[in-house]
Order: sequence, then structure tokens, then C-alpha cells
Amino acid sequence: MTVVRVRRLAAGRRVARPTLRTVAERARRMLREVRVSAELSVLLCGDRTIRALNRDWRGRDRPTDVLSFALEEASGQRPRSAKGRRQLGDVVISLQTARREAAAWNEGYDAHVTRLLAHGLLHLLGHGHRTAPQRRRMDALTDRLILAASRRRRRG
Repeated sequence: MTVVRVRRLAAGRRVARPTLRTVAERARRMLREVRVSAELSVLLCGDRTIRALNRDWRGRDRPTDVLSFALEEASGQRPRSAKGRRQLGDVVISLQTARREAAAWNEGYDAHVTRLLAHGLLHLLGHGHRTAPQRRRMDALTDRLILAASRRRRRG
């Protein structure tokens, strides 16, 4: 069973779009696409929060669009929750940066947040983009996850 927890921390502002429920559903669809049953945490925040995280964990004192904090990466083990579910880690998305990037790249805001979610999730699953072949693989997987997230579930 996949469990996705989406929280918001946006300096008192309401997160209307994308809604927390929509982000959670997209994350569940992405995990289903890669056949991973696990717990995932997603934090939707502003630039101030992501800048502090980027500074403290990566030594880069500036906001960024998405950060991933994998639980498996550090330990080499697959951590489990109290209920025995695999725990992937956290994806943190700055909605302020996402809005600016979406406008600059002529991409819809919701679509861009979905792209960032896919990117962060792939990092949690161990994918990187330091080399050209890795970038091509990650780009293809990102597109695949975005497609899976946008599919409507058939009702039977």
C-alpha cells in the first residue's frame, strides 16, 4: 500500500493550486507507474524555506525549485515505517520558484509542479543527472511519470 503525505508550509498563504489532494494523487500514480509501494512525504513551501534547506544541506544559499531527501540513500538500507511500509523520503517543492519557472518556460503552473514532483521522486529512487546518458534517462523517466500522473483512472 502506498501512502503519500503532502503538507504545506507557505508563510501563511493558502495552497490553492495545485491542491494538496491533487499532488498526493499524482504522486500515487507516479509510484504505481514505477511499481513502488512506499511512504512518501511531499512538502509544498516557499522560497524562504527551500533556501534554508538548500543552504543547510547542500551549502547553496539560494532558493531552488525542488529538493529530495532520500532515507535509503544515507543508510544503504530500506527503512520501514511502524506499519512495515518502505519509506522513500521527502520531496520539497518551492511553489514560488515553480510559478516563476513555469512562466519563464511557458509551461502551465500545475504541469510544472507535476514535473518537479516527478524529478524529486526519481532522485528518491536513486536516479541522477550528472552525465549526459543519466540526463537522457532521467528526462525520459520524468516524461513517463508525468504521463502516468495525468491519466485518469478508469472506473469499472
